[in-house]
Amino acid sequence: MRFWLKIYERNDVMAVVSTRKDTSALTLTFVAEFEASIERVWQVWQDPRQLERWWGPPTWPATFDSHDFVVGGQSRYYMTGPEGEKALGWWTITAIDAPHRLEFDDGFSGADGEPDPAMKPIACVVTFETVDGKTRMTTVTRFVSVEHLEQVTAMGMEEGMRGAMGQIDALLAAASH
Repeated sequence: MRFWLKIYERNDVMAVVSTRKDTSALTLTFVAEFEASIERVWQVWQDPRQLERWWGPPTWPATFDSHDFVVGGQSRYYMTGPEGEKALGWWTITAIDAPHRLEFDDGFSGADGEPDPAMKPIACVVTFETVDGKTRMTTVTRFVSVEHLEQVTAMGMEEGMRGAMGQIDALLAAASH
C-alpha cells in the first residue's frame, strides 16, 4: 500500500489532462491519458478487482460486491472513508462496445444497497481511443438538471473523480512489472 501512496503523491503522475463542466449541456467531462493500450485500460473497468483499486478517491477506496459487466448488468459497491464510514453506490450497464465504449447509469444506494430514489442517477459514457501512442479515456457524465449537476459537484465529484482516475497510472504500471 505504501507504494500506491508514494506514486499517487507524485505531481508528475496525473492522468487527467482536462475537466470541463458544462451547465448548458448538463455534463461534467474528464479526459485522461495513459501509457497503455486501449485493451489494457479497458480491463481496469471490466475486472472488479482492478476497478476496486482506483474507483473512488484515494482516501475512499471502493469494494465491489457485484460487477456484472454485460449490457443490463448490475454492479453494487461501497466506498469506505478514512473514519470507516461507508458510501454505497450502484451501476446499471446500458451499452458496451468493447474496448471502445462503455455506458452506465451510476447512483447512490440506501443502507439496503438498493438505488436511493431521492438521488437521481448520473448517465456515464466512457470512450477509449488511441492518441499520439497513448490511450485517451474520455468520461462524460450527464445530469438531469443544473441543480443535480451543482448538487453532485458540491459533494466533491470533480475532485473525487480526478483523484480516482489519478490512481489508474499506478495500477497500469504495477501490472506491467
